[in-house]
Amino acid sequence: MITFRTLKFKNFLSTGDNFTEIEFTKTPTTLVVGQNGSGKSTMLDALSFALFGKAHRNINKAQLINSVNGKGTLVEVEFAVAGASYKVVRGLKPAKFEIWQGDKMINQDSHAKEYQKILEQNILKLNHKTFHQIVVLGSSSFVPFMQLPASIRREVIEDLLDINVFSKMNTLLKEKVSVLRDKITDNSHARDMCKTKVEGMQRHLADLTKISDAAKREKEQELVEEQKELARLEKLLDDTLKESFAVLEKELDKVGKKKSELEKYQFQFESKIKKFNKDIKFYEDNDQCPTCDQEITADTKSQKISESRNSRTEIEEAGIKLQKQLESVKEITDVIQSDYLEQHTLLNNQSEYRSNISKIRTRIQNIQSDLMGWEDGLVDMQSAQSDLSLEKDRQTKLDAERLSLFEEREYNNVITELLKDTGIKTKIIKQYLPVINKLTNEYLQVLDFYVHFLLDDSFKETIRSRHRDAFSYDSFSEGEKQRIDLALLFTWRQVARMKNSIATNLLILDETFDSSLDADGVENLLKILDTLDDKTNVFIISHKGELLDNKFDRKIEFIKHKNFSAIA
Repeated sequence: MITFRTLKFKNFLSTGDNFTEIEFTKTPTTLVVGQNGSGKSTMLDALSFALFGKAHRNINKAQLINSVNGKGTLVEVEFAVAGASYKVVRGLKPAKFEIWQGDKMINQDSHAKEYQKILEQNILKLNHKTFHQIVVLGSSSFVPFMQLPASIRREVIEDLLDINVFSKMNTLLKEKVSVLRDKITDNSHARDMCKTKVEGMQRHLADLTKISDAAKREKEQELVEEQKELARLEKLLDDTLKESFAVLEKELDKVGKKKSELEKYQFQFESKIKKFNKDIKFYEDNDQCPTCDQEITADTKSQKISESRNSRTEIEEAGIKLQKQLESVKEITDVIQSDYLEQHTLLNNQSEYRSNISKIRTRIQNIQSDLMGWEDGLVDMQSAQSDLSLEKDRQTKLDAERLSLFEEREYNNVITELLKDTGIKTKIIKQYLPVINKLTNEYLQVLDFYVHFLLDDSFKETIRSRHRDAFSYDSFSEGEKQRIDLALLFTWRQVARMKNSIATNLLILDETFDSSLDADGVENLLKILDTLDDKTNVFIISHKGELLDNKFDRKIEFIKHKNFSAIA
């Protein structure tokens, strides 16, 4: 149970630089009066701001600071929970937020939102909405339970029944499920990698085992054959072929030049014979010189023809000799050319032999390397088998871990179903709904409002009149709605006290007597207040103090003095 003791505030809304202090536990009932605007409801805004960082009414933080002083806003509230004393200090300009347990301030290292969660979830164990359902009934910005949407109604009921722990458990479970999902994904990736690694190791072992003793003997035989072929090709190599081929090239060049020279002389002889034949024909056909027109005598013609024929005969004889020499040179050229081609073929074969020899030597080196690797492979095989065994063990562990993770996932799925709104929380709520409906109807009867009120497990209402006609909350007048709101307020307080979870000594009715209640309604409400136990401290805020003066144990009057609100 939360027992509120004192509230102090200054420079808050219309209050000045001096603390306004209210003792909550001084008397069972207190009437708070004052003219409109005197600051009666300020105590309610100050209490809400101290506990939750926001006013009861729809006022933003900047407007909470006293407009005259413009700074130094400070609110302090002291209360006790389960025998432990607490004080919350909250201020603006400068900003301040402190939670004290006894004389020790609770660690402020966390963010302001987290610090507020500590206050709401660990100490008060109620939030802003629930606080205003069981502590406050007002005519300003207060939203009655019946005007809340179904989801918010559910939050209020869960807080009252102290089953919001299941919602927190569900939130934690969602985080756990997310972590588990990541673990399953990591396990799947690890198993895939392990499987790939095992398959690779198995292929490696298969490659190593290919070189068996039989394979080794086959390699050795192959080496012998290659070495024999190498020896045969090396014998066919003849390094003197290049020298003899070079000599043939020189001889072939020499006779080629000789042949060209003889062919040149042959051409010259043929040209001279043609010239002599031309001269002979000229003198035989012409009696007169075509150049000088002189007559050519018979003796001259006979002499010239004879000289040309003699010279032609000499040239023809020389040409016969030249032809014989040329034929001899051609024969020598053909012989040398034949030898040259034969040598050229042999040299080409030598290049092929060298290429084959190079290839054979490479194959011999590879065979020798394989034979050497065979010995090393025996050691590698043992190491590979050991690595494979370890990797298979790891694969087995990953498979076992996968089964465990899937079992945990199934377990979490079951818990998730239980923690859903339709699960265990609904079951608990259904158990309390008859109690809630019974108490609500009892309070409605005390308030002389004879209807049958029923909330279902989705928190929708059915209200039946004496004639059994079904109505909703919005079907009633404002006065009737307020009776329903009052009945629910006292029901929530009674349920909270039964659960001893968020029960509190404080009840504040803000202008409840001034709005929609008629005289009978006021009397009936006072009857309910009289039934409250001694541990309840009721504050009635009203501007009709003259009608209620003698009905409460204490009266606090707020006045305006020099534009500042204060207690008279």
